[in-house]
Amino acid sequence: MDLIQISNMSSKSVGARRTIRFTQSICPDCNMILDAEVFERGGKVFMTKTCPTHGECEELYFGSYEMYKKFSTYWMDGKGAHAPNVMIDKCSCPNNCGLCTNHLSHSGLSNMIITNRCDLTCWYCFFYVKKGLEGAYLYEPNMEQVRAMMKTLKAEKPIAGNSIQITGGEPMLRDDITEIIKIMKEEGVDHVQLNTNGIKLAMSPETMRQVRMAGVNNLYLSFDGVTPRTNPKNHWEIPYTLESARKCGMTVVFVPTVIKSINDHELGSIIRYAQKNLDVVHAVNFQPVSLTGRMGKKEREKYRITIPDCIERIEEQTNGEISKDAWFPVPSCMPMTNIIEAFSKKPKYELSIHFACGAGTYVFEDMDTKKLIPLTSFVDIKGVLEYFEEKADEIKSGANRYWAMLEVVRKLKQFVNKDKQPRGLDLAKMFSSILLKRNFDSVGSWHVRSLFLGMMHFQDKYNEDLERLQRCDIHYLTPDLRIIPFCAFNVIPEWYRDRIQKKYSIPVEEWEKAHGQTLEAGLYRGLMRRGKPEAQMGCAMSEIHRAAAEASDDHRGIELRNNMAGA
Repeated sequence: MDLIQISNMSSKSVGARRTIRFTQSICPDCNMILDAEVFERGGKVFMTKTCPTHGECEELYFGSYEMYKKFSTYWMDGKGAHAPNVMIDKCSCPNNCGLCTNHLSHSGLSNMIITNRCDLTCWYCFFYVKKGLEGAYLYEPNMEQVRAMMKTLKAEKPIAGNSIQITGGEPMLRDDITEIIKIMKEEGVDHVQLNTNGIKLAMSPETMRQVRMAGVNNLYLSFDGVTPRTNPKNHWEIPYTLESARKCGMTVVFVPTVIKSINDHELGSIIRYAQKNLDVVHAVNFQPVSLTGRMGKKEREKYRITIPDCIERIEEQTNGEISKDAWFPVPSCMPMTNIIEAFSKKPKYELSIHFACGAGTYVFEDMDTKKLIPLTSFVDIKGVLEYFEEKADEIKSGANRYWAMLEVVRKLKQFVNKDKQPRGLDLAKMFSSILLKRNFDSVGSWHVRSLFLGMMHFQDKYNEDLERLQRCDIHYLTPDLRIIPFCAFNVIPEWYRDRIQKKYSIPVEEWEKAHGQTLEAGLYRGLMRRGKPEAQMGCAMSEIHRAAAEASDDHRGIELRNNMAGA
């Protein structure tokens, strides 16, 4: 494979900045593939690239060089795609994604768009059917296409896709949503996640029960803030959505899209709100905003926020309970995969994305003080991971795998401080059960007592790093039976998202005639907001968000691509 090559992590001084590595990117104006430099300046990490036509573009890449260095130590290649959809001899990323032979990660989570209709009209959403470059067409794959896409996912090798997110638009506008879910389960995926604004589910607990019974495991619920000002989208509906989920055993992941100067002051409050609903909310996945459209450098600096920036704000806003040292990059999970693979001699699901793509931690609520205790405060995470990697190498070198695994189980307790471990939790015992018996039942008690905090920063044309793209494990399924990385599908919509969806769509007028109604008839009219004087009838009317929209030349400067459903 001819992969994008990067230099080592050592820095080279060039004036006031230090070169970290070289990669490739694209011109934000013409999509030309460009050489790019990632460098440190003033304790932060930047990317610069120069187009012969449109000039230099410099962009903040990672808000902390210190955290960048820490995270970079977990850089690992994944298994790749052994049954690619696109065969090529030489890497030409991102010209022909689908997956190609040069891709280094299997599908960790696959997205399937089942509609580009929505019941809201948020200005920043690129999926709303009557907005944006895609024009006035309606995209809704039929059942045969849904099944074919699922078969493509399950045909992935060496790891068949096993986790699907239903997204849109607003997926709950499909009247046949339960049939779609059932097809996905019939095709063999274990985990089905529904990306939604939660409005329809708030208004109809019976609908919540139906999608749960059909096979949805959890809701990926848009939740941008704890006040009407920061979250005009569904602030009033969220409590009802949670109550509906609570009644039928549905778990919830809060998904806040974080925009600097808009809602970054409420990250701690979002976590506290999740803590109050810990019985049903099991995770918060923060997603720093992707900036698109024609947006000047000053405007980008106003709204751009990166993973370290969010982590530092969370430390401040939780009074140090969740410190920046509690976070690890997503690929830090790889040693766990490696030890299980070595023991079982079978390829296992792995999270081999680029270290700059995402981070996470677990926090536990102290039953007495109600404070949040990060996993790192009672577990030597780094020590555990290094030990797993050491034992995996031993097994691969010929050591008896059963004796090695027994040794791992015996030593796990040494990495856990029992005095600081939350009451009722036996982490070493839980890991032992997973490693020896493949018994994941004990993980249920973990989730009841804990909250996963995640961070995922999807790319845009200003910071697109093709080295990151080759390691992407969040993919899109398309009706032409390709599997396309997220940061190609959405970053270059004219090549992927818009082009593919338009090919499999019908004109809006045709859909309206067939259904005897206009798209506007399906818009949410704020039924739960009546009598609340502060309530706007939709986030398109929010003053704070409207001001942000006006910063863009074409009013499409900020796309909350991470909260697609319900945007």
